[in-house]
Amino acid sequence: MSSTPAILIYGDPVLRRRADDVTAIDGNLVSLAEDMLTVMYGEPGIGLAATQVGVEKRLFVYDVGDGPKAVVNPTITERDGLWLYAEGCLSLPGLFWDVIRPKEVLLTGWDLNEQPIEVEADELLARLFQHELDHLDGVLLIDHLEAEQRERALGLFEAISTGAGTLMAAGEHSEHSEHRKHSERSERSKDSEHSKHREHSDG
Repeated sequence: MSSTPAILIYGDPVLRRRADDVTAIDGNLVSLAEDMLTVMYGEPGIGLAATQVGVEKRLFVYDVGDGPKAVVNPTITERDGLWLYAEGCLSLPGLFWDVIRPKEVLLTGWDLNEQPIEVEADELLARLFQHELDHLDGVLLIDHLEAEQRERALGLFEAISTGAGTLMAAGEHSEHSEHRKHSERSERSKDSEHSKHREHSDG
């Protein structure tokens, strides 16, 4: 890409479209992944999907503390368990909601060296994979909220977007959640009680 891309914010129609399969892993795709990592680290974030920078390709990048990685044409083939966690999104900046997702997943795809990958993930990493695949399918975090909660969330987002609100963990979240704000990085589950009470913004 010729310049560093910007993250698309909720309301952009590209965020609602399913991304196309990648048909060639080439220098352009590698450059895109590098640009996406630059944007992700700048937020900071732990994951970012190509659709969030306006590119409709099935690619996402991530880093949960053990180095940057990219996954091409990802698929989740197995899911197990449930995990409640305060989840954020770089396309809905400053807002977090308690969302239940499967606790463990099996992700398959390709790396940028055209090698197949298979990752067994749990808790934070599993959630990140699910969040990024949602983006590639045109699904957003607010779609996981109940209708009334979604309406309140969109009202708060509108207020923040117009400068009438303050950035905070979404209203109902601050009242009902046990979670505390935390940066994108997490110590993963050596202490699972601490791990599950931290907020992160995935892509």
